Amino acid sequence: MEEKTNARRDFLSKLGMGVVAGAVLSPLVSSASKLLLNNEEGVEIKNFEGKLEDLLGGDFENIKLKMQDDLRRALKKPMKERRWGMAIDLRKCIGCNACTVACISENALPPGIVYRPVIKEEIGTYPNVTKRNLPKPCMQCDEPPCVDVCPVSATWKREDGIVVIDYKACIGCRYCMTACPYEHRMFDYGEKYSEGLPRLAEYDNRPSFEYGKIWERPDKHSSPVGNVRKCTFCAHRLDQGLLPQCVTTCIGGANYFGDLNDPDAVITKIVNKLNVFRLKEEMGTQPKVFYLT
Repeated sequence: MEEKTNARRDFLSKLGMGVVAGAVLSPLVSSASKLLLNNEEGVEIKNFEGKLEDLLGGDFENIKLKMQDDLRRALKKPMKERRWGMAIDLRKCIGCNACTVACISENALPPGIVYRPVIKEEIGTYPNVTKRNLPKPCMQCDEPPCVDVCPVSATWKREDGIVVIDYKACIGCRYCMTACPYEHRMFDYGEKYSEGLPRLAEYDNRPSFEYGKIWERPDKHSSPVGNVRKCTFCAHRLDQGLLPQCVTTCIGGANYFGDLNDPDAVITKIVNKLNVFRLKEEMGTQPKVFYLT
């Protein structure tokens, strides 16, 4: 009797491990076994039955690894030949806010500063309604209106298309916040999460590493306190060959990133689809964040 019980436990244990392994691996393999093809008919997704090596140009099982390879290949080119872009599949976004939390942690963001909000939208009229989650990072516009209004030239577009801010030059006038049609720029008032408590929590003293520098924020008179802040596609990570933290963290695989000037990159294959749109294109800002629907 005892032998039968042990045998049953072993079987259930192995079965449980198999189920967990399948649940973990299946989204990775399935995401890499679909190829977004550019064709005249504009079919959204076609199943790819060949080998992963043929699909991705390398021995990859996870589409994120392919994007990582795309990124490092792009870094071998001069900065002016790169053009970073992001695509977000709204059909895959479940509104878990993992990207928001990861971004706050990566950049040690204080209260009131959120580089990666996820807007919750309700579409339709009750009872025929549905919900959509819309992640909204900086659009990294090719024609950024925020740049032109800065009176001290503290913000500009890098050669690779990322719009950045020089915290030491920024005077905190907030003209750029008004000019941004996406309301993405935020002002750092120097607030801390544990203000009012007997002592500051350790996470409030963590430095930020934006732009490849160390920003301590020890008081309300040290940059980036008193400056406008924004998403930079994690430029400090890109320069080190790493994907943006929001892309790495997304559990649904809803984010794509890469060099829009690379015809072989995952991002380029995606943004050439007919089911892609950009926010407020009519304003002529030429945003480099694309949405799939």
